[in-house]
Amino acid sequence: MSQTINNRIQALRALFSREGIQAFIIPSTDPHLSEYVAPHWKSREWISGFTGSAGTIVITTDKTGLWTDSRYFLQAAQQLKGTEIELYKEMLPDTPSISTFLCTELSPGDAVGIDGKMFSAEEVERMQAELQKCRIDIKNIPDPMEELWTDRPSMPEAPAFIHETRYSGKSSVEKISIIREELKKSNAKALFLSALDEIAWTLNLRGNDVHCNPVIVSYLLIEEQDIHYFIQPQKITPEVAEYLKTTGVSLHSYEEVEMYLNRIEVESLLVNPAKTNYAMYSAINPNCKIIHGVSPVTLLKAIRNEQEINGIHAAMQRDGVALVKFLKWLEEAVPSGKETEISVDKKLHDFRAEQDLYMGESFDTIAGYKEHGAIVHYEATPETDVPLKPKGFLLLDSGAQYLDGTTDITRTIALGELTEEEKTDYTLILKGHIALAMAKFPVGTRGAQLDVLARMPIWQRGMNFLHGTGHGVGHFLNVHEGPQSIRMNENPVTLQLGMLTSNEPGVYKAGSHGVRTENLVLVVPAGEGMFGNYLQFETVTLCPICKKGIIKELLTKEEIEWFDKYHQTVYEKLSPSLNKEEQEWLKEKTNSL
Repeated sequence: MSQTINNRIQALRALFSREGIQAFIIPSTDPHLSEYVAPHWKSREWISGFTGSAGTIVITTDKTGLWTDSRYFLQAAQQLKGTEIELYKEMLPDTPSISTFLCTELSPGDAVGIDGKMFSAEEVERMQAELQKCRIDIKNIPDPMEELWTDRPSMPEAPAFIHETRYSGKSSVEKISIIREELKKSNAKALFLSALDEIAWTLNLRGNDVHCNPVIVSYLLIEEQDIHYFIQPQKITPEVAEYLKTTGVSLHSYEEVEMYLNRIEVESLLVNPAKTNYAMYSAINPNCKIIHGVSPVTLLKAIRNEQEINGIHAAMQRDGVALVKFLKWLEEAVPSGKETEISVDKKLHDFRAEQDLYMGESFDTIAGYKEHGAIVHYEATPETDVPLKPKGFLLLDSGAQYLDGTTDITRTIALGELTEEEKTDYTLILKGHIALAMAKFPVGTRGAQLDVLARMPIWQRGMNFLHGTGHGVGHFLNVHEGPQSIRMNENPVTLQLGMLTSNEPGVYKAGSHGVRTENLVLVVPAGEGMFGNYLQFETVTLCPICKKGIIKELLTKEEIEWFDKYHQTVYEKLSPSLNKEEQEWLKEKTNSL
């Protein structure tokens, strides 16, 4: 495989002289700048062999580098073995940025090729500014993969379907009306959307174009009177066509969007240059005033309405039932020695698939046993799959899509005997998780201001994790959603009532073990206090947290009280849907520490 990868890189280099470039950059995204993409756009994976969801390949005439984040350091190192690709670890002090690397490797007057549909307008502008300092240009080369990737998967063609108002809580007509009101505040006459989750939310449509993310590849233009939807015609069923007609939506083919933008006659257009690809942005009629700003949909979508919140609770309950059945089965099955990382993933899928309104996984399950748990986004393959034994930790990060909500949960499960180090790490992560879960904070607080709560117990022992502590979660949509986050990096978006966010501190020790405990939390009122109103988190995930790894002496009285109260809630909410044997098992797992 490594020779095949090197040959693919050489095939791309063969285009350099024809195109007048000395380097080419391939990110992990698609024309909608999605985090997870349809197979048709997995160009970076095809040319590098690296299968992680995040990473950028840079190819010069004599060097190739992959830039990726801490979730994928171990995985990338393994998958790049034998290829000419060098790993560049993002966020580490010694790692150069891509622009710095290119300035070092190229000469003044050289040019770097990009496919303009794979980069945001904002990113291209930033790169141009950085590279211009070294007198290096950026050149748009539309989709060279069309020529090189001979067995490339076709564009996704699955039909769109309607997400009913009983799950979404608001009709598409209501949502578009609110969006138009918000546009007036920006003095914009129209809004261009290319983020797939924003389009799906606005139109109350879902699809199967991206693995685990129920979105539809399309673009949407909302004007004062008209709505234009750009989508492949074969994706529109008669039912969806009728639904869109009654919603006032005009249909156009997906390929027409650039031409339409080129001729657009609206006075002003709100565009988010961070979420719109460079090619689309460049196509907009120069006579149209472009207003830069975040789409109003971003925040509207993140704040759950009452119906969505009811759905979240219902989905968490069904998901919790599936997880309890699975955890009971796992405990009984592991001593046989026949279960592996892959087999338990399949078994968990089976339990979830029995639940009402189940629509599939919300991401590929991470089942990492012992040292595999230290690979943050590990995915077992037939080559890496290992049998589970009654000792050490299994880190299990999984989630499901239901019509009424999306789930995401991580449990680190003690399969048997643990070392003191494993127990200590497990307990410290639990302390951080509880500290964040118990947080009360004034309205206007940002996620970065709370992040330290989850990290302090491990910081005090000289440990850290480089991924975020919390990400937003969509509503039968993408499992990773903005605009809010809880992480060390500053994010100006405040945490607001109705936002759903993960709480997932972790610690990872290469070659030994990984620990992560994750629940989803909803921002709810905490009453009035000094200088205004306060907010708090309601933990909505329902599943026992493994008690075997806990060193009780490291927990405070308040932490133990939170833990016992959470477990009491889990038992009360889930036990009515379990049989007697399962109830007894859950009773034991949720009794007081």
